[in-house]
Amino acid sequence: MLFFYEFLQSGIPIAISRVNQVDAARLDVEMSAMLKEQLVKVFSLMKPGLLFQYEPELDAFLEFLIWRFSIWVDKPTPGNALMNLRYRDERATEMRVKVRTGLEGPGLTLAQKIWYCVATVGGQYIWARLQSFSAFRRWGDSEQRSVARRAWFLIQRVEGFYKAGSFINLLIFLYTGRYRNLIERALQARLVYGSPHMNRAVSFEYMNRQLVWNEFSVNVKWKLLLVQEMLLLLLPLLNSSSIKSFLRPFSKDKSSTSAEDETLCPICQSYPTIPFVALPCQHRYCYYCLQTRCSAAPSFRCSRCSEPVIAMQRYSGSTNNASQKQ
Repeated sequence: MLFFYEFLQSGIPIAISRVNQVDAARLDVEMSAMLKEQLVKVFSLMKPGLLFQYEPELDAFLEFLIWRFSIWVDKPTPGNALMNLRYRDERATEMRVKVRTGLEGPGLTLAQKIWYCVATVGGQYIWARLQSFSAFRRWGDSEQRSVARRAWFLIQRVEGFYKAGSFINLLIFLYTGRYRNLIERALQARLVYGSPHMNRAVSFEYMNRQLVWNEFSVNVKWKLLLVQEMLLLLLPLLNSSSIKSFLRPFSKDKSSTSAEDETLCPICQSYPTIPFVALPCQHRYCYYCLQTRCSAAPSFRCSRCSEPVIAMQRYSGSTNNASQKQ
């Protein structure tokens, strides 16, 4: 009998999915980003850069709205609601006679709610403003006075301790499945299932499909970018005229040497405004097309017959007054 009462006192050990808790935090971040995007669109016609100056205030305002309409009124955040999670006060040690699922327990107290808002909203805002102000004032420069440098080193030290504590808390969370971050651990606010008979709103099949397609799209995107970079690197090294001359014997179209085609410039495929001919093959080109190719490649070959071009002259029905390539 004594063992039974001790069992009720400690509660039924329950295991909350770590994936659900991490997904809930990620969904809350996505919700805040969506609200921020819509709010930025509202002020898109205002002075450019205005919202950038007040970005910490904007983030704090959105976080406060989410807190005000979720945790403050004993409701789960959007991410927790999708994952069927809610906050429970682990410090409550009152005796519960009826224990069915182990999920019973009171929500957060008024003090826990206020401290949660102070830590998540006020703490992040003050820290973001302090970092931007110290970077703008260049407290870390050696030319600054000792007080500013000490404050800068203190900020860096505090940030380092916080990151180390967050990493240790992450390892503990992965082992025990309790308290995703330091704020939840300090407030003893644990995430438990809101209803034992309710599944998460986002199924594992849907999330797996999303992860697979996201990974596939990222891989395809990077492969296309790699191919594009390779083409941009190799194309300048290739000579189009030499490729055409190499593929000419395999072509089935023999009409390119007809009299009608020879009146067109073989480079731009239009009638030359200022016609010039390549020597010694006498094929007709636009002046700018021929001059550009000859200047770019001293060993330029005719695009029609692949014969080396050693000179060019204005087309006048004769081959006199030839001018050498520059």
